[in-house]
Amino acid sequence: MEIMIYIGAAISVVGLVGLILSALRVMRAKKAGLDDDGLREAVRRAMILNFGALMLSAFGLILVVVGVILA
Repeated sequence: MEIMIYIGAAISVVGLVGLILSALRVMRAKKAGLDDDGLREAVRRAMILNFGALMLSAFGLILVVVGVILA
């Protein structure tokens, strides 16, 4: 079950990278000086990425916990 821990950690890292990319997208959209509708659309797209990355990270952490329990 040690392999499950490593796979879960790798999935969590990918999710963390997605969360960072989501934050960077919002910061770039704010600096771009978009109008209200443009900023709202950019944040909406970043929220989709944010939610997906959060779920991926949570799934990875679940794998890690299960791997530790079974080890």
